[in-house]
Amino acid sequence: MPTPELGTAELTLTGRITTASNATFLGSIGDVVVVYKPIAGETPLWDFPHGTLAHREVAAYLVSQAFGWDIVPHTWLRDGPMGEGMVQLWQDQDPAQNAVDLVATDHVPETGWKHVLEGRDGNGRMVTLVHEDSPALRRMAVFDTVVNNADRKGDHILAMPDGQRHGVDHGLTFHRDHKLRTVLWGWLGDPLTAEEREGIDRVSEGLHGELGRNLADLLSAEEIASLAARCARLRLAGRFPAPSGEMPAVPWPLF
Repeated sequence: MPTPELGTAELTLTGRITTASNATFLGSIGDVVVVYKPIAGETPLWDFPHGTLAHREVAAYLVSQAFGWDIVPHTWLRDGPMGEGMVQLWQDQDPAQNAVDLVATDHVPETGWKHVLEGRDGNGRMVTLVHEDSPALRRMAVFDTVVNNADRKGDHILAMPDGQRHGVDHGLTFHRDHKLRTVLWGWLGDPLTAEEREGIDRVSEGLHGELGRNLADLLSAEEIASLAARCARLRLAGRFPAPSGEMPAVPWPLF
């Protein structure tokens, strides 16, 4: 949880992220740079209860902590200039790194990358969506499956200078129905590693303790039960899932 200062000290807005679909601001709490998404600025959605996206972002952070993989940056609820909202520590990603990319189909790297899909760009040229084949990104794909992430775009993956990969924008998570939409399909059908299985086990066990108690303030009982069921199914299958259902397998736009 945030320190008392981050939870109560003045949050000053310094800018707005205009590419976001919901009201999203840059701000500072003392010398700490943060992202602030007020609940009042959330766009109503047909399939998610209104006014719950900030809570889902915090829930995603708590599950990330239970996994022990530092996927989601420190995220919490607090009051701000536009009322209560989600606040998250800002991350300075490495602009020279891309964990997900669109490349010309005839120039797809032979090693170190996973192929997701092909299509044509605005000029009619064949392009391929690829993502890196790294343990950090595999862990994010496992995390997304468990939290039922309906919006894992390429730009929601922050490539950090030290090789860590942070995930952001987790408002569309934890729906009780299958909603998985992601650009991270490259390991489809691959067996989970021992580390990945152990991470799922930590989340499952946490749901019977502190994690479950904390999530009860953020999600419905049905959503928590669905989270537990996804953990059990993934653990039993022991491998990365394939797309299923009538939902599109990837978000749009891809980035």
